[in-house]
Amino acid sequence: MDKPWLHHYESAVPATLSYPRHPLPVNLDLTASRHADVAATFFMGATLTYGQVDALSSGFAAALQGLGVAKGDRVGLYLANSPQFVFGYYGALRAGAIVVPFDPLYAAREVEHQLNDSGVEVLLVLSRFYPIVREVRARTRLKHVILTNIKEYFPPLLRQLFTLFREKREGDRQIISAEPNTYWLQDLLSSAPAAPSSVKVEPGDTAVLLYTGGTTGVPKGAELSHASLQANALQCLSWVPDLREGQEVTLAALPLSHSFGMTTCLNLSVKAAASMLLIPNPRDIPAMVKYTNRHRPTFFPGVPSMYVAFNNYRDIGKVNIRTIRACISGAAALPEEVQRRFQELTGGHLVEGYGLSEASPVTHANPIYGQSKLGTVGLPFPDTEARIVDLDTGRHDLAPGEPGELVIRGPQVMKGYWNQPEETAVALRDGWLFTGDIAVMDEDGYFRIVDRKKDMIIAGGLNVYPRDVEEVLYQHPKVKEAVVAGIPDPFRGETVKAYLVLKEGEAATEQEIISYCRGKMAKYKVPTRVEFRQELPKTNVGKTLRRKLVAEEKPGLARKGTR
Repeated sequence: MDKPWLHHYESAVPATLSYPRHPLPVNLDLTASRHADVAATFFMGATLTYGQVDALSSGFAAALQGLGVAKGDRVGLYLANSPQFVFGYYGALRAGAIVVPFDPLYAAREVEHQLNDSGVEVLLVLSRFYPIVREVRARTRLKHVILTNIKEYFPPLLRQLFTLFREKREGDRQIISAEPNTYWLQDLLSSAPAAPSSVKVEPGDTAVLLYTGGTTGVPKGAELSHASLQANALQCLSWVPDLREGQEVTLAALPLSHSFGMTTCLNLSVKAAASMLLIPNPRDIPAMVKYTNRHRPTFFPGVPSMYVAFNNYRDIGKVNIRTIRACISGAAALPEEVQRRFQELTGGHLVEGYGLSEASPVTHANPIYGQSKLGTVGLPFPDTEARIVDLDTGRHDLAPGEPGELVIRGPQVMKGYWNQPEETAVALRDGWLFTGDIAVMDEDGYFRIVDRKKDMIIAGGLNVYPRDVEEVLYQHPKVKEAVVAGIPDPFRGETVKAYLVLKEGEAATEQEIISYCRGKMAKYKVPTRVEFRQELPKTNVGKTLRRKLVAEEKPGLARKGTR
């Protein structure tokens, strides 16, 4: 197939890569052997080296084997960003297990569903989340639960202060002495052998079950192999050609339980011997800024809401963030104004990319130092093919500039959905991953995501893509955050509603916003309703929950019978 995007790669970025034929944990072996004294994690002021993380990973793998974990068993990680996630992840893989990450924001119902669907039998859980596990445990296949306290890898003074003033209040202090097959992590590590028994793991074996709503919204486990995760880490590394082995600091604010954080913050950092600045709560912007100022990150993969938060932080001018050289934004559309302001503040390069959990997840990005086209997600990664096909059948390629469904083929694509053959057959067809996203490709091979199939608004028979409207709203000088959704309308079928968070100290009226939009877009795209909010509902990774906003509307609309 024709690949016009290759002509726009940076000179140091290859069109194809050589992928090692070993499983993911070998990357940690190699990095620890070459860079044992390099900091692997910075966490709340404490540091673990790669040599220490390597030893903890081996000890955890041995502890899991002592509990009976064998190749292919599922081990859950229900943790915030912390050293325990890093060595728990690689330790479970070293034991031959399949890792199942849990979103720290999950409610009990969601935890129960994922435990049962995946068949997790051993779960490493942060102690503050344990009440949820206790609530659902009897209705699952869980055999063993391992608790870890967030304070365990704090520096000594902070750990002492946390124990005295915060541990009980924040729910981290748990009593488990009377509960069978429930352990503290440190007790297991202290009694486990230093190294696990050898397990033969092939690159094609499943490494992670990453739960995602996919194109249907129903949570499913995307089976990501060692090879696909390895490939995506290498693709990301190749895209930032000036990353220096053993010398970089990754700002790891993206949850490691999310595919984007797992690849760009965890697996990429281990491969490059980069130090991970772990942020346990991505909404705690003051803490993120504090530790950014202290540890001077150079690479910052994130989502637009994180860059918005930095841009609007009241004392950002006093913070040294000019060490940040490269940033890839994903998970949601990156507004041009947010991109411009962040680059002014840091002097670094912030580009928009694209991916989905089913592709480990990154498939596209704008060149970091080359031609970046605003409003696009850039070019397909090395060894990644992308096409735009018709929305009705998915069989016909469309010409540049025509919107259709984006389909992808590459080494980072999943094996399929865990125990979901019908869903797999819908998503994977003839080797191509059907993303469910509407996109266009230009003549140069740059792709622009128009919207998700399900997010497109049909107002009076006309298609309205939320991103088009959001881009205009972000240009308003008073607007901090904006999201647009289609809500039921008795006359137009759907109408456009904007949900806005204003900048601190600003005030605006609904009519002011509507009038502003009228001069900048077609009449049928202009929001007919505007709601101002203190904050927008978001996922743990910072992606706005558009569907939740729409769901909130429906009961009220049904009662009032109005627009």
